[in-house]
Amino acid sequence: MRSGTPTFNLMIDSIPELMHDAAFVFRRASRDDVPAIVRMLASDALGARREAFVSPLPESYYGAFEAIDRDANNELVVAELEGRIIGVLQITFIPYMTYRGGWRALIEGVRVDSEIRSRGIGRALLTWAIDRARQRDCHLVQLTSDKARPDAIRFYESLGFVASHEGLKLHLNDSPAELK
Repeated sequence: MRSGTPTFNLMIDSIPELMHDAAFVFRRASRDDVPAIVRMLASDALGARREAFVSPLPESYYGAFEAIDRDANNELVVAELEGRIIGVLQITFIPYMTYRGGWRALIEGVRVDSEIRSRGIGRALLTWAIDRARQRDCHLVQLTSDKARPDAIRFYESLGFVASHEGLKLHLNDSPAELK
């Protein structure tokens, strides 16, 4: 695992719905975290259609983890509470020719454990990611959310994100089952 990403400790006092005095940590994900990450990614209707939370996990997840971990412009970050993975996101730092050669951060794969959603963890995780983008001198943070997730879209808007552009995607594979 590469170093360089700070571990961020947040006392739960700022998240009143959780137990007080608990240690809440953001850290770079490790290979051992992959099953917990995939479990969260597959924990809703959309994720269940495209992820494969089975035992053993498909090797493609570990290959993706290794590629992300090797890339200095990618960070897979988990939120941990008392030793349990409770949240995840991936942040990618992208150089652009626009904005005078500026950098932007792309946030993807945001999930909070379904058992403890709506308790401030997602807000803390996104706030951390926005601060991380500032540390990397990004001029912009962008993300996408499936239109079938209106609660997530409202959540992102509450953090100041604005639906300023229309996003388009072109899937190059018919289904995740084709991925081996």
